[in-house]
Amino acid sequence: MTRRFVRVAVLAALMAGAASLCRSQTSSELNTYFQQNVGLTQDQVAAIRGGTAVAMVTKSRIPDEIFVFGAVYVKASPESYLKLAYDFDRLRQIPGYEAIGKFSNPPQLSDLRGFALDSEDIKALKNCKPDNCQIQFPASGIEALKKSVDLSTPDAEEKVKQYLDGRVIERLLVYQKEGNQALGVYNDKKNATQVAEQFKYMLSYTQVLPKVLPDFYNYLLDYPKAKPANVEDMFYWDRVKFGLKPTLRVVQVVTMKGNNPHEPAYTIAEKQLYSSHYFETALDLTYCVSGDDPKQPGFYLIMFMGSEQAGLTGFKGSIVRKVAVGRSASSLQKSLTSIKETLEKNQ
Repeated sequence: MTRRFVRVAVLAALMAGAASLCRSQTSSELNTYFQQNVGLTQDQVAAIRGGTAVAMVTKSRIPDEIFVFGAVYVKASPESYLKLAYDFDRLRQIPGYEAIGKFSNPPQLSDLRGFALDSEDIKALKNCKPDNCQIQFPASGIEALKKSVDLSTPDAEEKVKQYLDGRVIERLLVYQKEGNQALGVYNDKKNATQVAEQFKYMLSYTQVLPKVLPDFYNYLLDYPKAKPANVEDMFYWDRVKFGLKPTLRVVQVVTMKGNNPHEPAYTIAEKQLYSSHYFETALDLTYCVSGDDPKQPGFYLIMFMGSEQAGLTGFKGSIVRKVAVGRSASSLQKSLTSIKETLEKNQ
């Protein structure tokens, strides 16, 4: 299991304490960060140091947000984590992953083999209209699809795939050129979602991040402008089933390598560019912080995982939210445990 199963939180609400984390290389500094900024108990901090994964759901600003923190000490190198996290051949074998692929540079139609809506989603498209659609689409996309594809024909699924593949490549190329303004608007529900503004709002919760890692923060907001020299980008898509419906997603991975001992060895952001269901916006942030104990060399794997989704208010929504909250921390804890065991086994 990997962290991608836990897309249930607005990024790092706890990042009000990120300054101490990003400067932390000593046990005392991390201890202060975990207790004062995250709210862990001494027993939980001791468990993390002892190699037990700890995860917890934390406060949100609005009901549509659920966010979760997790950490574990791993007796391996940060580089080994990067290699494991983006081993797509391994990910394809994990239950829940129906398909996954990395985009070429520049992206090609051939990259999207396996990227397709299921038959139920194709049927739903017939009744899809602005303000009322079971799939997240901009209003212009809904209208253009219906003009381009006759959804009543036997080959509708293949025609829809061809249309969507072309749109995905087109929009990804525009995003790589223009950045967040190309993310568009979801009009599938009564209240439209301005994706770029929603992402900016989500990132705004990390008030001190600009002071700690200003280049990284600014790049997430202003991509592709002012790319730091120590940052790399990668794009992938996946088709996963972590809810009632298989979900197609397009994701950007931004990886920054630390320039000095006072920064995390690696800081990784996974930024959702598109999701066919559930998540209006999502961003996961991971720190690989080197340990300072020569008796057990390794690193702290610290994750803040986030997304925002509609439908978590009202009576029905509150029930859905309760279930999501209950599963999120346990899922992340299992994921961290699995990552630790895999990395240490391969040492």
